[in-house]
Amino acid sequence: MWLKPEEVLLKNALKLWVQERSNQYFVLQRRRGYGEEGGGGLAGLLVGTLDAVLDSTSKVAPFRILHQTPDSQVYWSIACGSSREEITEHWEWLEHNVMKTLSVFDSNEDITSFVQGKIRGLIAEEGKGSFVKEDDPEKFREGLMKFEKCFGLPEQEKLITYYSCSYWKGRVPCQGWLYLSTNFLSFYSFLLGAEIKLIISWDEISKLEKTSNVILTESIHVCSHGEDHYFSMFLHISETFLLMEQLANYAVRRLFDKETFENDPVLHDPLQITKRGLESRAHSEQFSAFFRLPKEESLKEVHECFLWVPFSHYNTHGKMCISENYICFASQDGSLCSVIIPLREVTGVDKADPANRGVSISTKGKTAFRFTEVRDFELLVTKLRMKCNATASPQHIISTEVAAGSATDSPKDFGAGQSKMGQRDNSKTVSTEALMTVYHPQDAENLDSKMLKEKMKEQSWNILFAERGHGVSMFRTKKTRDLVVRGIPEALRGELWLLFSGAVNDMASNPGYYAELVEKSLGTCTLATDEIERDLRRSLPEHPAFQSDTGISALRRVLTAYAYRNPQIGYCQAMNILTSVLLLYAKEEEAFWLLVAVCERMLPDYFNRRIIGALVDQAVFEELIRVHLPQLTDHMTDMTFFSSVSLSWFLTLFISVLPIESAVNVVDCFFYDGIKAILQLGLAVLEYNMEKLLTCKDDAEAVTVLNRFFDSVTNKDSPLPPAVQQGSNLSDTKSDHPKVDITDLIRESNEVCVLVEIR
Repeated sequence: MWLKPEEVLLKNALKLWVQERSNQYFVLQRRRGYGEEGGGGLAGLLVGTLDAVLDSTSKVAPFRILHQTPDSQVYWSIACGSSREEITEHWEWLEHNVMKTLSVFDSNEDITSFVQGKIRGLIAEEGKGSFVKEDDPEKFREGLMKFEKCFGLPEQEKLITYYSCSYWKGRVPCQGWLYLSTNFLSFYSFLLGAEIKLIISWDEISKLEKTSNVILTESIHVCSHGEDHYFSMFLHISETFLLMEQLANYAVRRLFDKETFENDPVLHDPLQITKRGLESRAHSEQFSAFFRLPKEESLKEVHECFLWVPFSHYNTHGKMCISENYICFASQDGSLCSVIIPLREVTGVDKADPANRGVSISTKGKTAFRFTEVRDFELLVTKLRMKCNATASPQHIISTEVAAGSATDSPKDFGAGQSKMGQRDNSKTVSTEALMTVYHPQDAENLDSKMLKEKMKEQSWNILFAERGHGVSMFRTKKTRDLVVRGIPEALRGELWLLFSGAVNDMASNPGYYAELVEKSLGTCTLATDEIERDLRRSLPEHPAFQSDTGISALRRVLTAYAYRNPQIGYCQAMNILTSVLLLYAKEEEAFWLLVAVCERMLPDYFNRRIIGALVDQAVFEELIRVHLPQLTDHMTDMTFFSSVSLSWFLTLFISVLPIESAVNVVDCFFYDGIKAILQLGLAVLEYNMEKLLTCKDDAEAVTVLNRFFDSVTNKDSPLPPAVQQGSNLSDTKSDHPKVDITDLIRESNEVCVLVEIR
């Protein structure tokens, strides 16, 4: 633990302590005789005897850390530990957060003053712990009084929490306290007679990120009104950043989506906002987004453990995350292995290998997942059994067994359960087939060779399914992603889009919902339905599926049903283009749930009048261009060019600019990797055209270069004939670019390093 700094004359203590580590400013020592074979000789025996006769309150911890300054005989004790693990954790924190920083001070006295202030702040931080108002009223009241006295903010401003940290004012850090309240980020420091006071409104922050440099291993960078602020040396920097990110996001939502914000009973009432509540909400949102689960799923438990990977014959280390309806696992050892187990699929939970604290979970597909080294594994088994019994009642099993898709489902049957239940009395109005199966363009020339490539792709996926499972609970690994990059075969595309987007879970939980929406929405007359009617025949008009009433009617039903479901979004241009592609490869009800997944989870706030989500990602894209393509940034006088030209890329997932047989490969990657795939591909497109863009004299010339490039993108494995391959790219200009294969372009885009936390 950290200790209040006290002077130590090292000369008098050499016989009692052994030095284990040291650097210019700190020394780690071990009590002589502790952990040594034979007790460390006579000196160790004497020290051991001395420690033995002391009462329990006076015993000295076997490890300690001292602060020293060059050319000084005075040391300061700043930390002690009862175990090597504990003291090593403190030592590493000092090395990572403090060591490099001390070189910026001009005198040894300044160094010692800073270290003492930092350690006192850490002690206060540990004492504060993770309290919230209801946990420790006295401690919170003390912090609240300081907050109110220092900043003079309105009385209704609610303090959420505060942290000990350092603020960089110039080249020297100032030790103080960072206060996070509902509307402001505030910092206060008073050290050696110098006072620093900083107040920043959350809605004035233009950049919030974790960063590092030569002096600091990790810090939080805040930019407001063009001014940069850096905060460092947090005891738990990730926890702090997560909370800051939540508060900044809520401030933006208050500005741009007031209606949604006011409908949220917790966020609308500042008195309901607590540190614990915000953290819990943030973790649940991250959990749902990572595993593509329904938004209402909240994270209940996290267990560090190992998962047995049968096809690789090893245990991978990671975390088991449990919500109301799902058990999920993600590896942390670099193997990129993840698993999603809906409780509706679980048939048994058992203790396995008690010596290794094992838990075995069996599913309907006769697959068993074995987790080991699970803390409190017996209690977990009991809880999961109760959850599964409560969730998987006989009635629930009957209604969702076919709908969910099991490990033995064939691609053709996947999702059939939902379609049948969804139709009920509407079988004549709801299409049951993907349009590509009904209106597949036939072209004798080259068709055989291209279809052979499709069969080879299918065979690769079938091998993967045999190894790693087939259905909701399949193992997802790097090999899965590699196959996605190559392009999903047509016969499996609808099924795998449902799996990777998480739409399969929404559909399984809402049998009959789509058919009911169709029945209620058809015949309604609103602004959204008027706009839908205008755009119906502009959606992939070159494809035979949308040259018939069957395709147009299916598109109308899906868009109208979604507008009825979500009147806040209603209908937005670009939704028709995306939905038409979904209908090519997925059944009508599946296409509806895919649209729900895109609009409400994967691209939130994209498809509305303000397109806030798209604009936020445009800003992220501009920043990535500055970082990865600085030559292009220097050449372009106005960065808004990239936002204007790439907006359609983001809104339509490149469908509006690429030939359709190439665009569907991009959609494959999007459903697997999310918006990251679109950002990476956008960077790869600009990098590929770098030389030509650098010679452009104006924006119009740059747009022409990019349009000609998109015309040249092809899919060498596509089974579609040339007439349809033109897709939605309506340019008739012959490209002067050599042909670029979309798979190669996507592979190149995956090498682009996107080190940005998206939203």
